[in-house]
Amino acid sequence: MRYGWACRFPPERIVCLTEETVETLYLLGEQDRIVGVSGYAVRPPQVRREKPRVSAFTNADIPKILALAPDLVLAFSDLQAGIVADLARAGVAVHLFNQRDVAGILAMIRTVGALVDARDRAEALARGYEERLVTVAGQSHGRPRPRVYFEEWDEPLISSIGWVSELVRIAGGDDVFPELARQPAAKDRIVTPEAVLASRPEVILASWCGKKVVPSRIASRPGWSSMPAVAEGRIVEIKSPLILQPGPAALTDGLDAILRALAAPMNRPTAPISVQSHT
Repeated sequence: MRYGWACRFPPERIVCLTEETVETLYLLGEQDRIVGVSGYAVRPPQVRREKPRVSAFTNADIPKILALAPDLVLAFSDLQAGIVADLARAGVAVHLFNQRDVAGILAMIRTVGALVDARDRAEALARGYEERLVTVAGQSHGRPRPRVYFEEWDEPLISSIGWVSELVRIAGGDDVFPELARQPAAKDRIVTPEAVLASRPEVILASWCGKKVVPSRIASRPGWSSMPAVAEGRIVEIKSPLILQPGPAALTDGLDAILRALAAPMNRPTAPISVQSHT
């Protein structure tokens, strides 16, 4: 079977292989262009009943995607390079994003807007986020800045990626491994339990990339009971759809979750809590 789609501008049939471009298109009011999404797409909630799921993260149902006759597929990172190559060989137009920091997220929003001829709405959306980030950062001036360890995975321990580290700083905390946040690959952000213990974090934020965080497992690691974050019970789960997708969710509910975690009273024991979206 031959697949030969005419190039269209703006594209009328878009497949999104990650959730951040899905949410962006909905926020721009361009959701009718979406014909297929990642199985991890949960924002906004109606996406799960409105759009067919065609992929996980590192694998996709190529025949199902091709059957949807997309004129554009939006992908993310080197981890989807194989999927992109298969689609390109089949003649599908693909745009692969690779944002790893807050500036990259804002650029992604503007680029998606340009791709669907919604530049003004995308610019307004991005500027709104920029203004709030500046406001939030200003609110932390002069306040104590807790040391924060963000754990993206537990086996092995992986510290925060760029946009998460930046959002921790904007929220008023200090990432204990800021130099590692500049590394895009998870394998380059692996840390030892001893290094985390030595960094003496006052707050532990955890999001185990799709599986439930178990605070008791974190607290029971050898030697960690003396760590301020563990001694004071400040181990906070942030659900991965809020913080580990480099898009609007991270700049809104993800940032709000960090703010709530850092605002919890310091220097007194509290039970570990789980922060989820309230939207």
